[in-house]
Amino acid sequence: MRIAVCDDCMEDALSLKKYLSGQEVRIYSDAKGLLEDVEEKNVQYDLYFLDIFMEESQNGIQLAERLRRTQEEAFICFVSTSDDFYREAYDLYAVQYLIKPVGGERVRKLLEKVQKNLARCSHDKQKNLIYSWWGKSGAIPYGKIRYISSRGHTLTIHCTDGKVQESTGKLSDLERQICGDTFFRCHQSFIVNIYHVEGMSGSELTIAGEQISVSRRYYMEVKKRYLEMLFEGVD
Repeated sequence: MRIAVCDDCMEDALSLKKYLSGQEVRIYSDAKGLLEDVEEKNVQYDLYFLDIFMEESQNGIQLAERLRRTQEEAFICFVSTSDDFYREAYDLYAVQYLIKPVGGERVRKLLEKVQKNLARCSHDKQKNLIYSWWGKSGAIPYGKIRYISSRGHTLTIHCTDGKVQESTGKLSDLERQICGDTFFRCHQSFIVNIYHVEGMSGSELTIAGEQISVSRRYYMEVKKRYLEMLFEGVD
């Protein structure tokens, strides 16, 4: 696993690194160096440990916002001396929030969680949804699908890169084909990828800033699956 640690306190960074043995780890002392590698050199890491309080123009929250622009599915863990930023961490879909001094057991459990999710993502990328539209067909990896909407016999596939692909078919047939751990139906007109759900409020799911309705028929099942996803790998 490739891991970036961004912390302006070298003592804290090295203390964390000792719990990451067996992984490929690079330490950055400021946000500027990390962003140069990510944005200019296209360097990517599987997991980012970001210190929230850094003595420079960008703190860990602002750094995470920048990283999210180019690496939407990156695993981000905030490290802080305070728990004041839980709300911001949640909004940025952080995989974990650790309070300093960081203990080895919590890091071990986090690595297990991330490795499990990386394996799932790899599995989803190997599975494809086949679409057919006006005599043309193609395939979209499961992991790239945010949600699928339906109108009549037309399915609209909304992807993580912003592209939208239409396909001929019925949502009920697609439900039987793909729904399970990753996809689930939340409405007569929607199937969503649980791992792209950013939040649930009342009878709506938020995916990439869009509001997806949850009907009464599916509400309890959707809420149960959403909570399971939030706490996967968390003890």
